[in-house]
Amino acid sequence: MARICYVCGKKPVSGQTISRRGMAKSKGGVGQRITGISKRRFCPNLQSVRTLVDGKKKKVTVCAKCIKAGKVKKA
Repeated sequence: MARICYVCGKKPVSGQTISRRGMAKSKGGVGQRITGISKRRFCPNLQSVRTLVDGKKKKVTVCAKCIKAGKVKKA
């Protein structure tokens, strides 16, 4: 199953997590240093919903934002 919203086409985007050590200068430390960067994915909040598509019932994956906005007509 592709992690893509059926309505708006939202899909995972890539990013990174940054590991730091040390105390921030604003808190009285000498500053933070980056010790590692690792890749990660930001996935959309997809839900499987039974909808009406062309007058027929169909099970599609839709993001929660589209469901809350009322862009999906539930069966």
